[in-house]
Amino acid sequence: MRPASDMRERSPLAARPSPTVTYSDLPAGSLPPGTLAAFGFGAQATSPGDDPRWLRVALEPLAEALPELWTIEGEVTYGREGDLSWSRGGGWLYAAVECDEAHHGGPEGAAKHAYELLSAFVAQAPEHHVQRIWNYLGDINAGAGDDERYKQFCTGRIAGMGDVFAQGFPAASAIGHHARKGLLQVYLLATDREGTRVENPRQVSAWQYPRQYGRTPPSFARATLLPADDVLAISGTAAVVGHASAHTGDLGAQLAETQRNLDALLSNGGLPEGFDVRAPLKAYVRHPDDAAVVLAFAQAHWPQAPLVLLHGDICREELLVEIDGWRYR
Repeated sequence: MRPASDMRERSPLAARPSPTVTYSDLPAGSLPPGTLAAFGFGAQATSPGDDPRWLRVALEPLAEALPELWTIEGEVTYGREGDLSWSRGGGWLYAAVECDEAHHGGPEGAAKHAYELLSAFVAQAPEHHVQRIWNYLGDINAGAGDDERYKQFCTGRIAGMGDVFAQGFPAASAIGHHARKGLLQVYLLATDREGTRVENPRQVSAWQYPRQYGRTPPSFARATLLPADDVLAISGTAAVVGHASAHTGDLGAQLAETQRNLDALLSNGGLPEGFDVRAPLKAYVRHPDDAAVVLAFAQAHWPQAPLVLLHGDICREELLVEIDGWRYR
């Protein structure tokens, strides 16, 4: 994956548009034509049937949350292989793994298993350029020092990545859920063309974090500009400046710092300022009682942006909120 400084000429294939991401109701019993993937949130999400493209995300909504839908132009094929589900079409690939930590010795082994499956599948696929990854695991902050579950997850993740990630890390989010104990969910978006890695000049790149953040630094880019240059896929973004968490205990200040980091990513990626109706966002909120404050902030600063508000723990215990999403041109 190219860094943002490497903007060499694209092939004609790069003109093909990225998947369209929306929050919308789904028809009962089936997914619409052109669906690459669909996501419901929380235990009450209604499944459209036994379809490998459907994933019930293990995060409970803190306000009304419509399903998330990824659609493309053209035919989509899909299937399952053990713990792995997949779909593809139009040069795009969705792949997901759900597994139980108990079968793999804990969070490190489960992460290694999930990433080995995904890496092997993507490596043999035409769509072998991974653009964006999401990771959801329980009790993400449990444990002290190097035994913290998130740090164990990071070690397992890098062990399972393989050569498919040698070109550069994609954008990613890692959030703690409060659902079934031991459940790990990992899913990704890949394509047959290179994207452009985008970093935040206000922050140290995650893979360069110092030793205090664990034996294995987090392995992700701050954002990825998808190959058609039509959308920025934004990683989980929080109140981190340099490599340090900012404004411990102050939700309002953390939200403002998060906004500054999002603005810096948009600027560095060459996208317009702010978030509008074509910028679906997710806000992960550690304490459900903070949901109203987060929602009010979003409505004041990005009133047109579609927003899903979810109960999720951030990878650092002192952080109260994290935001990710998509910014279309």
